[in-house]
Amino acid sequence: MTTYLDRIIASHRAHAAGDTRDLADLEASARSAAPCRGFEAALRAGDSLAVIAEVKRASPSKGPLKADLDPATMAKAYEHGGAAALSVLTDIEFFEGSEADLRAARGAAGTPVLRKDFTVSTLDVLDARVMGADAVLLIVAALSDGELAEFLGLARSFGMDALVEVHDEAEASRAMEAGATLVGVNQRDLLTFEVDTGRAVRVAQSLGSDVCRVAESGISGRDDVARLAEAGFDAVLVGESLVCSPDPAVAVAQLAGVPRTAGAGGSAR
Repeated sequence: MTTYLDRIIASHRAHAAGDTRDLADLEASARSAAPCRGFEAALRAGDSLAVIAEVKRASPSKGPLKADLDPATMAKAYEHGGAAALSVLTDIEFFEGSEADLRAARGAAGTPVLRKDFTVSTLDVLDARVMGADAVLLIVAALSDGELAEFLGLARSFGMDALVEVHDEAEASRAMEAGATLVGVNQRDLLTFEVDTGRAVRVAQSLGSDVCRVAESGISGRDDVARLAEAGFDAVLVGESLVCSPDPAVAVAQLAGVPRTAGAGGSAR
């Protein structure tokens, strides 16, 4: 059965195969980009569970989420509400995002920014740094072990962090083998795109005690955040419920401030 992820990754790999840009030129541009802000460090700081607030125009399953979304305005609201970091969708075909959205969001806020996209090539990692991203997303289900280790090392060599995303225990094991220190557990099922709110708690048990843990998808209220804090998570990544909120700053504030537990990877350890 072909999944949403299968179709998205196939499209990105086809694009990467036809990308003839000069690697040396792109590396030079990446080296000259503004310094990274420290994405993982921002998530580990403080005594409260960190909120990563997402700028997201659309999704493959739900279509457009906010037609008049302004990434700069939303980034400011998120920061004002207490977000520790931002996530910005840059995929054009499936999520209606863009590089311009990331640049606008990062320029409007002082928080570190994750490029939320489907990394399948060296050029994708370099592009993330050129556009100003402080972290890059690496989806274990979309990459071979060799690619995962290569892109993780490349991101670090340019000062970026890498959020390594997993969906089950087997993928968590692969992330650990690759040396990931920042791992996101996505609660969205790859086959149906439905959310399983128990997935993060189950998979967290397969992660190393020193890993910075991020729960993704299906998080809409403070009770969800408190449950994930109790399970040892350091941060939550929240998109649709914040994007669709009439007041994103208030929506973030309602999720922020939940104390970490002694099992989390931040200062409470």
